[in-house]
Amino acid sequence: MKLHMISFIPDVNVWIALSDTTHIHNEAAMEWLRHVRPDSNILFFRYTQVGLIRLLNTPAVMGDGLMTVREAWGIYDFWVRDPRISMHLEPRGVDELFRETMEHFANRSAAKWVGDCYLLASAAACRGTLVTFDKGLIELGRKLGYRAMSPVQ
Repeated sequence: MKLHMISFIPDVNVWIALSDTTHIHNEAAMEWLRHVRPDSNILFFRYTQVGLIRLLNTPAVMGDGLMTVREAWGIYDFWVRDPRISMHLEPRGVDELFRETMEHFANRSAAKWVGDCYLLASAAACRGTLVTFDKGLIELGRKLGYRAMSPVQ
């Protein structure tokens, strides 16, 4: 798949906010999505696809809005019907960038950061912008020279 000039890679927290109308950040996430240009790419990676489906099935996350596996797949299918949104295979060069990103934590335990660093490295490998509500992840991305932003402006 050839990437257009602008590619956005939403973090799982953004996909959850977009998918759950009762989520505290739903309005902000939807507002961001409404402003994404039609010629932009919004990419799922396997990591964010699995995260979305897993969390939509997690009682502690979804409460009364808990979804079945079939319903969660339906949400994913809904998103990829949007012509701007697609699944993107693991980008070339992500392993090296992942290791470089994790190097920031080389001398300490950083279990929470492993997935975040992988997603940040994946976004960087496809020259995209990571979109996340995680301020710490945005800060790390900028510190490392990667593009990262919040959907809240």
